[in-house]
Amino acid sequence: MAIDEKAVAALADRTLGPEHKGLPPTAWGRTVRDFLDSAPHLDEFETPILTVDHAAVAANVAIMADWAAAAGVRLAPHGKTTMAPQLWAQQLAAGSWGITFATVWQVQVARSFGVGRIVLANSLVDPVGLRWVAAESERDPEFEFCCWVDSVETVALMDAHLTGAARIRVIVELGGPHGRTGARTVEQAHAIAEAVGRAERLTLAGVGGYEGALAHDRGPDGIGAVRHYLDEIARLHRELAAAGRYPEGAIVTAGGSAFPDLVVECLAGLADEQGAHGVPTTVVLRSGAYIIHDDGFYAGISPLAAPRTERPLRSAMHGWARTVSRPEAELALLDAGKRDLPFDEGLPVPQFVAGPEGSLDSAAHVSALNDQHTFLRLPGAAAGDLPVGSVVRLGLSHPCTAFDKWRLIPVVDDADAERPRVVDLVHTFF
Repeated sequence: MAIDEKAVAALADRTLGPEHKGLPPTAWGRTVRDFLDSAPHLDEFETPILTVDHAAVAANVAIMADWAAAAGVRLAPHGKTTMAPQLWAQQLAAGSWGITFATVWQVQVARSFGVGRIVLANSLVDPVGLRWVAAESERDPEFEFCCWVDSVETVALMDAHLTGAARIRVIVELGGPHGRTGARTVEQAHAIAEAVGRAERLTLAGVGGYEGALAHDRGPDGIGAVRHYLDEIARLHRELAAAGRYPEGAIVTAGGSAFPDLVVECLAGLADEQGAHGVPTTVVLRSGAYIIHDDGFYAGISPLAAPRTERPLRSAMHGWARTVSRPEAELALLDAGKRDLPFDEGLPVPQFVAGPEGSLDSAAHVSALNDQHTFLRLPGAAAGDLPVGSVVRLGLSHPCTAFDKWRLIPVVDDADAERPRVVDLVHTFF
């Protein structure tokens, strides 16, 4: 599906300045293109810095595209993970069916870059946002948009606020006990679908939900809860199809980045885009974190992480922080903190010392983050490994809370190289 390639390419004409954390002052006043033409290396940037690995991103995009195609499902990756049009473009070029977002503002950013098919994986009851979606749909008849509804009240609010001729396509969201949003029972979901059918400006487009809120590990209980939930989504779809509730075919959608294999196992069999079994049905996987992956939460739970697959995703993001103090024998303070690195799904993990030093004792670990400091513990033999001024590469967990801390992220040719070269700069919109 389309994205405005000229708008994406024009990001290279933006002027760099002190608002771009980590960039050297020698870059200020220059365009992105001009700065990159100077072939900068990462050690010319200030610390702390977050980087993206070019080769890892390319590999991750290809792995997920191939996996989804082999499973017979479409991919609409969650764009909120990166909020980076340059990366959305890579995903779409690899065959993604569309892009998913969580807020209407994110949808508006995507439209400013010409994204043509968007899933808003949330209910939309904001009157300003609803009027904008209606106006945008009328302005561009080729724009394909759908959002979620999880109550009869939501349906009524949407129908009351929408104006004009455009009809908005909606997906009935089924939730789960102690989960996030979504109708809590299939019976409630049927009532919502019936309300959509009576609405003047809404069209039922399908069913969906988010299984990641129901389990945080791959233990038997978690896997069982996710499977049961996905089976209920499948049941709901079949019952709505049998009742003739879909006027234009159906979308069945689920899938974060933790359990995409279970989504495929439980829902892929519903895919029937030709309508051979009555209702044209597209099964859409919304996993988004795969493009960056990580060295923490997703590395531990994703079915596409090593050693669970022969062709694994790998982390494409790293933090780089400089030792600014050694106030105690077994403590080093680094110049990165909560303002710079993710910490909600696990603390950063020290991997190695940048440059020719290379090694770092395996006992080294991060015990805490302050706003602008990392507490790196160096017990026993590790205590002498890290002089003031040395730079540590950190493995990170959860890309969704890494990218939002940076307006501009350097892309390196090889994060494992002794002296990585910066080959691009990724703009984020948070």
